[in-house]
Amino acid sequence: MAAAEAYNITHRYGKVTALDDVSFTVGDGELFGFIGPDGAGKTTLFRIAATLIIPSGGRMTLLGLNTVSKYRELRNLIGYMPGRFSLYQDLTVEENLNFFATIFGTTIKENYNLIEPIYRQIEPYKKRLAGQLSGGMKQKLALSCSLIHRPKILILDEPTTGVDAVSRTEFWEMLSGLKSEGITIIVSTPYMDEALRCDRIALIQSGRILGINTPDNIRNSYSQKLYAVTHPDKYKLLLALRSMHSIPGSEPFGDSVHVTLPAGMKPEELITALAASGLTGVTIAEIVPGIEDVFLELMKKEQ
Repeated sequence: MAAAEAYNITHRYGKVTALDDVSFTVGDGELFGFIGPDGAGKTTLFRIAATLIIPSGGRMTLLGLNTVSKYRELRNLIGYMPGRFSLYQDLTVEENLNFFATIFGTTIKENYNLIEPIYRQIEPYKKRLAGQLSGGMKQKLALSCSLIHRPKILILDEPTTGVDAVSRTEFWEMLSGLKSEGITIIVSTPYMDEALRCDRIALIQSGRILGINTPDNIRNSYSQKLYAVTHPDKYKLLLALRSMHSIPGSEPFGDSVHVTLPAGMKPEELITALAASGLTGVTIAEIVPGIEDVFLELMKKEQ
């Protein structure tokens, strides 16, 4: 049995379509990621999965239970961590955790072994008010609270947004540990580098799924050769490339600009063309496409 299945999910807010015919399957014990920018529909989808809103159309099941008709049973089986910190800021760390354990009819002691790798990092501050914690510590507390009843599925909506790089890395290491406990994890993120840590990912944009596959297969699906073009003045380089109508697309990445070349054009010809326009000292090298590159290519096809 799949841990989660969505069938043609659609949701609208008035005239705005947040989700448009979304279908996917998440395997039992899988770490499944939804990758997309703000406004892509990730939060709406996760709120449907967490039984908080009813979709305008389609249906979703978690552990074989319908998220609408079986919401009472499901709420004891899932852990949900929203994107915005939603714990009680005027309660201490320990009080928040005790509160959520009590709601689910359990105790911290009963399930401490599950949250220990996470909670022990903030336990020295258990008497501190939650509102006085740093961003990374707030996320660890929220994760502990969502796990205290030992859920079968963990739903995490952009858990590392606004968190420093070290805390982001620690958080994903904790998720790997939870996956080894047999917990199915469904996570969303706007960070493409975090996608590499998932078993499979779904690329989502404007409420539609652009593709679902393993991170490696997603990257290998890029349809053309990709090149990184560099110059000391990246801004001038970008303007020059975008003024060349023969170049189908130019996207800035780090200290370079990623381009694809039209059929028959060699990299050396691009360097010559740029030099003729007054831009000398350009270098070009073929590169392996990243998930960002595939995402942009799929977006352009959709448009």
